[in-house]
This record gives sequence, structure tokens and C-alpha cells, in this order.
Amino acid sequence: MRDPGTSRKPWQDTRVKPAAIVLEFDDNKLASILFGRHAENLALIERRLGVIADQRGNKLTIEGESEACQQARRALASLYKQIKSGHEITHGDVEGAIRQVTHAPRAETEHGGHGHFAEIRLRKRLVRARTAGQDAYMRALQKNTLVFGTGPAGTGKTWLAVAHAVHLFERREVDRIVLSRPAVEAGERLGFLPGDMREKVDPYLRPIYDAFFDLMDRGIFERALQSGDIEIAPLAFMRGRTLSNAAVILDEAQNTTSMQMKMFLTRLGENSRMMVTGDPSQIDLPPGQKSGLIEAIGLLPGLADVGHIAFDASDVVRHELVSRIVSAYDSADKRKAETP
Repeated sequence: MRDPGTSRKPWQDTRVKPAAIVLEFDDNKLASILFGRHAENLALIERRLGVIADQRGNKLTIEGESEACQQARRALASLYKQIKSGHEITHGDVEGAIRQVTHAPRAETEHGGHGHFAEIRLRKRLVRARTAGQDAYMRALQKNTLVFGTGPAGTGKTWLAVAHAVHLFERREVDRIVLSRPAVEAGERLGFLPGDMREKVDPYLRPIYDAFFDLMDRGIFERALQSGDIEIAPLAFMRGRTLSNAAVILDEAQNTTSMQMKMFLTRLGENSRMMVTGDPSQIDLPPGQKSGLIEAIGLLPGLADVGHIAFDASDVVRHELVSRIVSAYDSADKRKAETP
């Protein structure tokens, strides 16, 4: 922790009224987990919220601007509740708790004032939204048959789509999970790539596999692949099929053509759910080729049972620098668009 006597406190500006809050936790061991190794969780909260946290055993004094202190208190209370419930907290959970308290007005305005972020319990772990955008996405997935999740890298749109698919599969609300992704990046046709069908598409589906390994026991996942309960379905070979009783994920959808997207969406069968994810700013199609994702989100979200959640830089849950990188690129794009 910083020595308050050797650093400038954020409330030294006379225009900001200082405040202090004293928190006492009822379990020293859990409080130690909350604070983090070498108080790294407290240090992160200090940096993000501009407060000073002074730890004494299971007591914590938070000093700073009044609203920032209240935000720190709410973030710590949320994290402590998770720990008491038996859940480990990670750096990402701390980031998520901070985002939750700092974006509370946005979450309440956009998502009905639920008071807490959405969560689902899988056999392996608890999945909880970390940002207002993720909260809206998870609720949209629960409500709608078809959901588009668009936005920059690191917002969790694919990971949460997989989590929802696993949730439906484990609850036996669907019989199988179908994964698809266009193979545009390689500049090669699948037929010319070596290996069987799974080996051909594995490199393109690796991010989805990584999500499954986070959310399911690896052995169960591998057995489901062998049995066909989890199916790899290259987009190029989806034509003519009807996907019933399935949770269907199309990832990197910005690289679909208009015809491919229409073909994919019309595969929807009885008792199925579709999740379409992509980043419209990362299109790898040939120049002049219209993205099927951009066309679809312009045409379909007005229909009943169709949702679209657009993530932004505030929803990035990777390293904090990723959010700033996304914001920098977004600002550059806006300046280009405004230039005559």
C-alpha cells in the first residue's frame, strides 16, 4: 500500500470534499483473500477509483472523494459476498466489480434497474456478467431465440455465448451444441487444407475451444465431440441443413457474406437458439464485399425474439490497456469519418 504521507492524495483539490469510510470484515481469512496477495486487489481499486485504502487486519479505511469511497465500498462488498459463497475471485472479477459500481447508472437505465448483474451457474463454475454490456447480453440470451453480439475484442461476447450454450446443454434444454465460423482469414478453401474436417477447422475454432475448456470439464467436452453432442459445422457445409434442438454459435460473423449469413440464419429449427458474434471493425472480406453481419444487424433486431447487444470499450474485460487501445482506434475512426 502507498504511504499517504509520500503521495498526493486525490482529495487535495479543495474543490473536492474528502470522505472516509471504515469497513470491518467478519472473517480474517476471507478478508485476506479479498484484499489479495500483497494487497493487489486493493491497489487495483485505488488506481481505478482514485482512493486510498489503509488496511489494518480485517479493518479497512477508505479515503477519498465521497462518491469514489462509496463505489469502493460497494465493489468490495460484492467481491466479499462472492468469496463467502465459496467462489474464487480473479483480477478480472475485481475489474468487473469496479465496472459494475462505476457503470451502475448505465446498467439501471438500460437494463431495468436489476440491482445486480446477471449470472448463470454451470457444473464447473459460476459465470457472472462483469460489465453493463455483458449484463444486457446475458439477459438478451435468456430472452431471445436469436441474439447478435457485436463489438471489439476482449468484451467476452464469444465466451458468454459459449457459456449460455453450455448452460442450455447441461439443463437438457437442447440436445446438442453446434459451432461454426467462417475460414476467411487463411485465404484458402477448406477442401485444400490437410486433415479431416475437424483438423481443417480447428485453427479457426480455437477461441471457442478455449472457452469450452474454461466452462466444461475437458473430458466431458472431448466425449461430447466424439458423440456428436458438440458438433463442428463449417459454415461452407451448412447449406441444406435444419438445426433443431440445438444451441448454435456463429463466431467471427463479420466475415460472412450476405448470402452466407442468410443461409446460416435460415438453418434455425424447432427448439433451437442462435448466437451470432463478431466485430464489424475487423472485416477480412475482399474490398467491396458487404459483410453479412452488418446487413443482418441492420435488418433483423426490430423483429420479435431477436436481440442485438453492441459492446464498446467500457465492456473490455482483458488487460486494462486493451480498453484504452480500443478507445484510441474508435477515436481515430470517428475523426476520419468527420473529415470532409
